[in-house]
Amino acid sequence: MGLFDFLKGKDKNSSQETKEGKVYSPVNGKLVAIDEVADPVFSQKMMGDGFAVIPTDGNIYSPVDGKVMSVFPTKHAVGIAMDNGVEVLVHMGLDTVELEGKPFTTTVTEGQEVTKDTKISTVDLEALAAAEKDNAMVVVFTNMDKVGSFDMIDSGSTVTAAGDIGSVTAK
Repeated sequence: MGLFDFLKGKDKNSSQETKEGKVYSPVNGKLVAIDEVADPVFSQKMMGDGFAVIPTDGNIYSPVDGKVMSVFPTKHAVGIAMDNGVEVLVHMGLDTVELEGKPFTTTVTEGQEVTKDTKISTVDLEALAAAEKDNAMVVVFTNMDKVGSFDMIDSGSTVTAAGDIGSVTAK
């Protein structure tokens, strides 16, 4: 029986490994820790843990593999559910809801499967600057009760769209 118990334990551990999901940069730019984001809702983790990227271009990709659960009517945010149950919000810019979608060409739809190679939106960074909006592309894990851990490469790193920046593990 000891051998079977050992195998059951191994199966359980490998099951836990499948709960880990890779996290990717949604855009080319500089990686920023969530507590450095210039909005207290994000920096104080009121919506959850995560990170931001200060973009060098406006091509925004999915930061995770999963399924689009919501596309905000103002096109400034997209909600994605990972296979491991972790829910991810991609919020494009700060205080951008009031722009009523103008600088965003969001191309994904609810129910669509996405990967790190799926472009979810194009953001007109010049229009954000003209509107005096912070262009941080924020990625937040919104159901922290389901998150076991989140590991990320060092803040301040230069990252490329779809580049591996860490992982999030479901409980």
